[in-house]
Amino acid sequence: MLLTLIRGYSRPYAGFIAAVIIFQLASTIAALYLPSLNAEIIDKGVSRGDTDFIWRTGGVMLLVAFAQVACAIAGVYFGSRTAMAVGRDLRRGVFRKVTSFSAKDVSVFGAPTLITRGTNDVQQVQMLVLMGLNFMVSTPIMCIGGIIMALREDLSLSWLVWVSVPVLVAVVGYLVVRLMPLFRAMQTKIDRINGVLREQIIGIRVVRAFVREPYETKRFAAANKDLTDVSLKIGSLFVLMFPAIGMILHLSTAAVLWFGGHRVDEGQMAVGSLTAFLQYLLQILMAVMMGTFMAMMIPRASVCADRIGEVLDVEPSIHDPEQPVTPAQLKGVVEYRNVTFAYPGAEEPVLSNVSFTAKPGETVAIIGATGAGKSTLISLLPRLYDVAEGEVLLDGVPVNQLDRAEITKRVALVPQRPYLFSGTIAHNLRFGKTEATDEELWAALKVAQGESFVREKKDGLASRVSQGGTNVSGGQRQRLCIARALVTQPKVYIFDDSFSALDVATDQRLRAALKHNTADATTIIVAQRISTITEADQILVLDKGKIVDRGTHQELLASSPTYQEIVESQMSVEEAA
Repeated sequence: MLLTLIRGYSRPYAGFIAAVIIFQLASTIAALYLPSLNAEIIDKGVSRGDTDFIWRTGGVMLLVAFAQVACAIAGVYFGSRTAMAVGRDLRRGVFRKVTSFSAKDVSVFGAPTLITRGTNDVQQVQMLVLMGLNFMVSTPIMCIGGIIMALREDLSLSWLVWVSVPVLVAVVGYLVVRLMPLFRAMQTKIDRINGVLREQIIGIRVVRAFVREPYETKRFAAANKDLTDVSLKIGSLFVLMFPAIGMILHLSTAAVLWFGGHRVDEGQMAVGSLTAFLQYLLQILMAVMMGTFMAMMIPRASVCADRIGEVLDVEPSIHDPEQPVTPAQLKGVVEYRNVTFAYPGAEEPVLSNVSFTAKPGETVAIIGATGAGKSTLISLLPRLYDVAEGEVLLDGVPVNQLDRAEITKRVALVPQRPYLFSGTIAHNLRFGKTEATDEELWAALKVAQGESFVREKKDGLASRVSQGGTNVSGGQRQRLCIARALVTQPKVYIFDDSFSALDVATDQRLRAALKHNTADATTIIVAQRISTITEADQILVLDKGKIVDRGTHQELLASSPTYQEIVESQMSVEEAA
């Protein structure tokens, strides 16, 4: 998977990669040429006292050194550009894939691991590409070229190369094999600590309300300790690596000087050749060491690539049809036909054989006990989930045959948990209709009973909103979300318990304004409060995923025991009537 990802995402930057190879090749050749020039200066210049030769050869060395530095800088520049671009494209690919997921697909992975895979995991792959382009191109050239140049200097000392390099490779290989499972465990621990931290930040009010800070501190400490333990195991192996490499380098240097010194003393080898051979051996070992650093990164990057691949390889359970159907008319007629739905892994369906029709100008209310399937029922219309059996139709066409943009144009959903994005109030209200004018925004706010508190703000529509809308009250957040839906002017409005945070008076004013504003649209309301739905044209009583009763408020009050029970839990029958 690692090679597949790198190959696929680096293909658009083949020109940059070619430039990296060219400049790294030139830089490496220059680095290999320098010890030979140094040997000539020693053997032909210093030993003979030829000052002119020393100056000439020294000038050539200086030019070669400048060329090597320039090529190295250019190679690193193009390599960095390529690696950053690959990381950017990979992050974008993960983000686009996740945004195409249905609620079901997201729940399979979970938000914490999706965040980690789109950030930390991508960064590990990006760093591997960066190091690979900067080192893996020059490493084999340096290693092979160094061996050839060392053999040119003295063939009899070549056995030192054949001993030191395999020993170094064996030591590094052993450590890499030990590191692989630890890196895999480390990414899982990062997922867990992200999940705990995210949960605590989101639920900070609940934590403080129940004075659960000590318990949450212990949870985080446990997750943190697990990550720390794995990190320490990885660190302990890294601690062994550098002394082992250093020991091999120093022993190799000592061996060259010992055996080479005897050959120089016997006149079988020149001093310059011995110096050059030593430099080439060090270059070979340094190349192996650079390959070692890459080898240390490959296991973690490989694990991260597998995790990224798992996301990219998922086929979203909900996708647009290949040949979408466009309804003949834009009316907003909603029809559920024998709809059954079950969540993945559930023993029983959440909804069973649900059928009803909602027409333009009508208000259909859905009420029932907690867990009856109300929110699930209305989630099927905008295709947050797909039905298991039956059909959900919009203007006579099954929603799974409609393009999602077509559904969005006709249906506006105000979710049970209102959410605002970081930015301004105007930015949030234009989320579904970017070209909406300020006049349209103020009109929607007026209907949603949010005009007064927005005008009281110093910057009005330009007032800042924090992520999630945490700098406004729950009622204000809910009214802004209702206004956001009104701005889009759809044919179907879905309010999923969207009035629960409003006081009774504001609720009444808002519904009265909505009735006038949505007179030509279909309105579906999920509610817990009886007073919110008393004027609905049709009320569906949901119990254990089935519609047990339907009718107007007065009809149900007279005939439905389930509805009567709900009413009596909130008000007396006389008040309800």
